[in-house]
Amino acid sequence: MTISNEGNGMTQGTRAADALPPEPVTLRAADGYALRGHVWRHRGGSVARPVTVINCATSVRCDYYFRFAAWLFAQGRDVLVYDYRGIGGSRPAQLAKLRANWLDWGRLDCEAALQYARDAFPGQPIDVVAHSIGGVALGLAASNVNVRHAVTVGAQYAYWRDYMPAERRRMWWKWHVAMPVLAAMFGYVPAKRLGWMEDTPRGVALSWVRSQARFEAGYTRGLLAEPAASRAALPARFAGLSAPMLAIGLDDDGFGTVEAIERLVGYYTGSDVTHLRIAPADIGVDAIGHFAFFHSRFTETLWPLALYWLQHGVLPADAPGKVHAIHPASRGRGPGSGVAGVVANG
Repeated sequence: MTISNEGNGMTQGTRAADALPPEPVTLRAADGYALRGHVWRHRGGSVARPVTVINCATSVRCDYYFRFAAWLFAQGRDVLVYDYRGIGGSRPAQLAKLRANWLDWGRLDCEAALQYARDAFPGQPIDVVAHSIGGVALGLAASNVNVRHAVTVGAQYAYWRDYMPAERRRMWWKWHVAMPVLAAMFGYVPAKRLGWMEDTPRGVALSWVRSQARFEAGYTRGLLAEPAASRAALPARFAGLSAPMLAIGLDDDGFGTVEAIERLVGYYTGSDVTHLRIAPADIGVDAIGHFAFFHSRFTETLWPLALYWLQHGVLPADAPGKVHAIHPASRGRGPGSGVAGVVANG
């Protein structure tokens, strides 16, 4: 596939002179919470240069995405990565006292990131790359109406019946039995010492544990309780996104199955969504899974695919994998339905 450099028509040489190193930034959410992030920016503003916001997976530090962010920057983009509250640089001194869940990561934290991109890069197009729960956070952020193009990777909300059948029992015991027990014992999930991921706020763990077929149904009781009117309004937040979306699913990802990704994209009724499935064999590797898309070994295979969509809002003719479904923007698609509105390819 052919990708072009962006911005002021810079060449590789002028881009090196123009580029600034990543800088730490603080984003302020609407409730006052301070979020830590990093920005790659070029000298001099240009309304032609897009800025890409990267939404992390659950309990993954934003520095995991630094290689991908730096690569996007080298293609002529400004880039923002950030940690959700409770994670990485946005972790408070006493994690057990933090009340935060997936709704906060979207309505407050992703919203703060999109507002920062709008204010710090005035007039520049805003694109989003969202990994796993980052694809949900995008839908919850009111400022998603300002997004031009979106790419999600393995994005879903962990409804256990959608897990890969061969892995479902193991995943259920780990994430829906062990995780809530640990959260109750410690006031948070001490996942880092177990080699799972970053330590995780209790409310985030409960968001995961209580995921239902419909996303909003998980927020009815206890620490996650939302007023009925607030729950009912959640689908409209997702529908606010009108950006063309590429939803990438990896065939060896136990979370990002066809059913799981279809369930989430059903909420994005305001967007034209293309659901692309990629098997490791499609790019000549043994495994990709839920996390490896952002590893630098895929600089020549997977990353150009994401960049092409960010640039053009369509798939390149030589895209790897197979289109599973194309969902035109339509209020007729039901959120969380899993398969409604599918237009199959081949």
